[in-house]
Amino acid sequence: MKTRHTILWIVGLLLPVVTAGQEKPVVVRVSTMLDGRGHVLHDQRITVQGGRITAVEPDTGAAGGAGYDLRGLTVLPGWIDAHVHITYHFGPNGRAEDKNETPQQAAYAAEANAYATLEAGFTTVQSVGSPDDKPLRDAINAGAIPGPRILTSLEPFFSTKPTPEELRKEVDQRKADGADLIKIFASKSIREGGAQTLSDEQLAAICGEAKAQGLRTLVHAHSPESIEAAVRAGCTEIEHGVFATDADLRLMAERGVYFDPQAGLIFHNYFDNKARYLGIGNYNEEGFAAMEKAVPLAIAVVHRAAETPGLKMVFGTDAVAGAHGRNAEEFIYRVRDAGQKPMDAMVSANSLGAEALRLGDRIGTIAAGMDADIIAIDGNPLEDITAVRRVVFVMKGGRVYRMDAVAKNPR
Repeated sequence: MKTRHTILWIVGLLLPVVTAGQEKPVVVRVSTMLDGRGHVLHDQRITVQGGRITAVEPDTGAAGGAGYDLRGLTVLPGWIDAHVHITYHFGPNGRAEDKNETPQQAAYAAEANAYATLEAGFTTVQSVGSPDDKPLRDAINAGAIPGPRILTSLEPFFSTKPTPEELRKEVDQRKADGADLIKIFASKSIREGGAQTLSDEQLAAICGEAKAQGLRTLVHAHSPESIEAAVRAGCTEIEHGVFATDADLRLMAERGVYFDPQAGLIFHNYFDNKARYLGIGNYNEEGFAAMEKAVPLAIAVVHRAAETPGLKMVFGTDAVAGAHGRNAEEFIYRVRDAGQKPMDAMVSANSLGAEALRLGDRIGTIAAGMDADIIAIDGNPLEDITAVRRVVFVMKGGRVYRMDAVAKNPR
């Protein structure tokens, strides 16, 4: 039987050929550009060569230079989603769990998720929760199949049984296995109330060893107790935080801990696909009722986080089966429902997201020396946040993966 890595490589051969990274300079002409750092620039020329941006300069209108005319669109860096589960999918039976699914079917589904995510304008994602992420990540890095740049935690930490010393050894093993970061469950699911699970000592052991190994730590934490424990343990980023207090938000800001809450996509994806999840684990009627109650709390947390001075709130969707390729909907929930400023929402998925991934010198900004991750949308998200749904051009590392007719012939 073929390995999953080989299967993913074969899938790549069946997809449309895309423009390879150019050795000769390619010019992208832009009339409106969000640089990823909170600035709006007009009438610019972006020069790309060898997969990187070599220059960003005023467009004088002079002809010359082969490339792409994206005038009339809004151009910005490829988005970054700090929290996805890229391999999670609905099986052949239409459910989120299919015990009769073959490895080949699972591999095809994971590849389809990656392609849909890239086509939606997300050129980098952080996938936290499955060892199956690794072959997908490696196949994309090898250029065998199209997809976003993937950083993965492999298997998360959730068991309360190991001792601190055992947990330190497990962190070392994750790194040896190729993990880019460490994912930790410090609390129960929101469907089970979100109470703290791992002890303060266990969290300190995991996050301390990860730091010693040069790895970042993302912590699933809903309750105030679990959030505070994770922050004081020196963990890097807090996920979700539905029950976070103002004191928790201030503590994260003071300690420089990144915060990644969700305002809507993950909840509404579950509600829209309830029949596909119901009866699997804690996806029961009680669990769905708990999620319904959590929605206004989640929106309120995002609003309060946006108002907390110095708090670094990044963009993450927790995309699971049913949500891949719809990641940008979270921008709409954040801006429309939670009141985040549109520019702040964009920056959270650009330069701030890159900073959180420790990739701020490579991605998240349109500037000379950065990787050529460039997208264009039909409309201006600063004026109409729903424009994020209309991605028409996607370049990742200087390679074009999407160019709709409106990008070829912009207004």
